[in-house]
Amino acid sequence: MGAAHAEDAPQMKDAADPFAWLEAVDARQSLDWVRAQNAKTETALAATPQFKQLEGDIRGILDSNAKIPGVEKIGAYYYNFWKDAQHQRGLWRRTTLDEYRKAEPTWETVLDIDALNETEQRADGEKWVWHGASCLKPAYERCLIALSPGGSDADVTREFDLTTKTWVKDGFYRAQAKGGLGWIDQDRVYVYTDFGAGSMTPSGYPRIVKEWKRGTPMSAATTVYEGQADDMYIAAFHDDTPGFERDFANRTLAFYNDELYLRGTDGKLAKIDAPNSANKSVHKEWLLLELRDPYQAGGKTYASGSLIATKFDDFMAGKREFTTLFAPSERTSLSSYAWTKSHLVLNVLEDVKNRISVLTPAPLSDSKGEWKREPFVGAPTLGTVSVGPVDEDESDAVWMTATDYLTPTTLAIAQLQPGMSGKQPEVLKTNPVFFDGSNNVVEQHFATSKDGTKVPYFLVKPKNLKRDGKAPTLLYGYGGFEISLTPGYSGSVGKGWLEKGGVYVVANIRGGGEYGPRWHQAALKANRHKAYEDFAAVAQDLIANKITSTKHLGVQGGSNGGLLTGNMLTQYPDLFGAVVVQVPLLDMKRYSHLLAGASWMAEYGDPDTADWEFIQTFSPYHLFDAKRTYPPVIFMTSTKDDRVHPGHARKMAAKMLEAGKDVTYYENIEGGHGGSANNAQAAHMSALAYTFLWEKLK
Repeated sequence: MGAAHAEDAPQMKDAADPFAWLEAVDARQSLDWVRAQNAKTETALAATPQFKQLEGDIRGILDSNAKIPGVEKIGAYYYNFWKDAQHQRGLWRRTTLDEYRKAEPTWETVLDIDALNETEQRADGEKWVWHGASCLKPAYERCLIALSPGGSDADVTREFDLTTKTWVKDGFYRAQAKGGLGWIDQDRVYVYTDFGAGSMTPSGYPRIVKEWKRGTPMSAATTVYEGQADDMYIAAFHDDTPGFERDFANRTLAFYNDELYLRGTDGKLAKIDAPNSANKSVHKEWLLLELRDPYQAGGKTYASGSLIATKFDDFMAGKREFTTLFAPSERTSLSSYAWTKSHLVLNVLEDVKNRISVLTPAPLSDSKGEWKREPFVGAPTLGTVSVGPVDEDESDAVWMTATDYLTPTTLAIAQLQPGMSGKQPEVLKTNPVFFDGSNNVVEQHFATSKDGTKVPYFLVKPKNLKRDGKAPTLLYGYGGFEISLTPGYSGSVGKGWLEKGGVYVVANIRGGGEYGPRWHQAALKANRHKAYEDFAAVAQDLIANKITSTKHLGVQGGSNGGLLTGNMLTQYPDLFGAVVVQVPLLDMKRYSHLLAGASWMAEYGDPDTADWEFIQTFSPYHLFDAKRTYPPVIFMTSTKDDRVHPGHARKMAAKMLEAGKDVTYYENIEGGHGGSANNAQAAHMSALAYTFLWEKLK
């Protein structure tokens, strides 16, 4: 952590900011302040039997052995990473599909992270947190496993032998940093990491990617691509699709602004000359472009939000003839797409409801290039549905998951067989019912924002709710980075809020991706206020319809959603009775100099330029006025969050406490940007938030 925060040291004595010292993440003075605040919070919220009961209930949900074990097919086996009460850091394990179909599959442990932490005592006292594995095709004998100390984004990568289930002696190893390793073949990897001075971007990510050969020191690796000083992230990867093996280098300049290069066998790079704002993906003979801006090509204009396809080799040869696979409407946007061996599955959002279809490319002999389109059979029409390949190289089987706020997630497997209607997915697993939702109902409504825009929101309420404005109501939102909030079953929300009679609301505000790029772009930079106006409009709609009232209405959000709720606190204090601000951005003057903050300037703007004129209008740290009255607020963050600096929450809390405001603060010493490193910590954090809300809103 020390290296990750070294850049902050010169700012600790900023005369213009009396709380700048709290940016020194691991300084004794900072941690003493954190521990003192934590102790007050524990005494105020966690000392009652009711808290212990709620924490235990949520912990039981997170530790439940009855949860669906999601799997990934790697070779002949189906792998799962699993946490429960006995395995707090988790087990990486595997089984066969025949076993997986059973109610109680037999699992073979591949790597036990808790046992690893027992045998490998780190000098800094941190414990390993699983960050994933990448295994080499086609033999699947070797994997590159990423492990994080304490849950930070910065991690290490180690080579693992799947046949012996042991670490490879003198195998590939990448020291702790943000970045990664990726296979090229048995004896070569791409490495993008901290190579020393000048090798990382202002966002704290790799600026250089190299090819590294087995048996040589990393210092001997050869440079594949070196980005510019102000780029965001540089990486490379090998596409090992049989018959279409290729290598690519990727230059990310900012969010939704990247360049993709084809790397030849001679090491030379050829740019894929598509718009930087487009999401570019190559699969077999196809190049797909998901457009975030209008694109003119081949004498045609393709709309923002469209998905278009062409032959990759033709495109590289200069041809610009595309087939439109999806074009958005006022009510629809592309949620995702996924390839199987023979088909492309499109997932479209229509007023935040999933609609699935299956596309089949024309055979190579079809000169017209027409794609066949058919509906996906068996997907529910309400809630959230996702479809992904089981093994895109070998089969047309797909996983389908379905859920909503009151319906536990189901996992099914289906074989895509276009032309054979009525082939229903086979349900393999269903999550248990974690709370009593029998007295609740889900509704979708639309609020009218300040500029007249209709903003959808989901309302989960008791069927017999009295519209007297007295219902404790929790409003949740995010509104950034083109991320959509779709319905999902949460045992923690159900047990901590709904089952106790609370109303739960999710707002699909601008800045998100619910209606595609236009919905996201509508709230960028100088237009950020529209996301906050949307959220306030939903709150006002709830009050106008007497679902709740100000003293019974709370808000919750994390990360960019923490910036959202920070702005609700400072800009709309008269609307809310309580505010939960989690792992937030709050000091928008400093954000671009803290950890990964520079990577978000495409979203918020650059505060070191004239952009500050509009950024300061949504910087809660600067909007705070000691003379104003604010609702009770709890700030929650993590010491080990190396993405959004914990200084944001620390400084805002300290500033408000000095002014005598009703502020509660809790900082988890582990956990990373997710806030917790294991289920026990997650349960504790959730119980604190819900206990705070019930205390203030009931």
